[in-house]
Amino acid sequence: MKNSRKVIGVGETILDILFRGGQPVAAVPGGSSFNSIISVGRAGVPCTFVGYTGADIVGQQTVDFLRSNGVGTEHFQIRQGEKSAISLAFLGENGDATYSFYKEAPHVADNWTLPTMTHGDVLLYGSYYAACAGMRPLITQLLERAAHTGAIVYYDLNFRCNHRHELESLMPAILQNFRQSTIVRGSTDDFDVIFSSRDANYIYNVYISRYCPYFICTAGAEQITVCTPTGCYEFQVPPIADVVSTVGAGDSFNAGFACALIWEGITLNSMPSLGRDAWRSLISTACRFAGETCRSTENYIKAPSKSPKGEKNHKTI
Repeated sequence: MKNSRKVIGVGETILDILFRGGQPVAAVPGGSSFNSIISVGRAGVPCTFVGYTGADIVGQQTVDFLRSNGVGTEHFQIRQGEKSAISLAFLGENGDATYSFYKEAPHVADNWTLPTMTHGDVLLYGSYYAACAGMRPLITQLLERAAHTGAIVYYDLNFRCNHRHELESLMPAILQNFRQSTIVRGSTDDFDVIFSSRDANYIYNVYISRYCPYFICTAGAEQITVCTPTGCYEFQVPPIADVVSTVGAGDSFNAGFACALIWEGITLNSMPSLGRDAWRSLISTACRFAGETCRSTENYIKAPSKSPKGEKNHKTI
């Protein structure tokens, strides 16, 4: 079964243009789940991506990029009459970024097709895309399909302060996502916006555990907290030397975790038996993916050397 398992990513696509010192230094295809699925593909794990882009040069480059990195595009749309989304990421001295976005509100098209799922697959989704009204029909169908087949559902909140004014209207969808997910992952920044707290144990006990059994809380370079029905564990993030950019680090963390679930043969049925050592192993792989991404201007782990297209896909300005 291990060889037939796959990761299904769903989310927005956006061209990230990176600036350092006020000057553009790189342009890379991005989007939270998009970044994750590229890392999954580069790691050699079977995967596909559900999303869309505009029918323009950026859109075609995005599709080519997915395919060249081993990601299935049979459920990815190029939409006529729509422009591809763009973000400007301004890098600080420590590689942290602030963003400006230029995009239309996400919305579902009538002719969308959904991937098949089997027991052991991993559905990876999150961000504003997973809670906004325009995408709810698609997200709801995917979550129902995952529940029916016994797939592991990994939900990355990735909820930023620029959407704080929409929190009240989005909260019902966020809570529904909690209910239908196997694992909820978020950063202390996310939870500070949503629940006005950065205490992982408090957040799990008060807000998460009633809906979802497994919880991962990250805090940048600080410790990672994992909460389960049988106990909570804390793990230290390995130090990262020569940080270039933190853009995509959390997304690669998600990718590493999803890959580790498959590599270590963990399914929905076996998750209740996981102890500290098993969670440590999963988190270790996730941190390795994130650390590798921090040492590059790309939003994903390094392309394997056997794929010469991988390095060329990074467009330097």
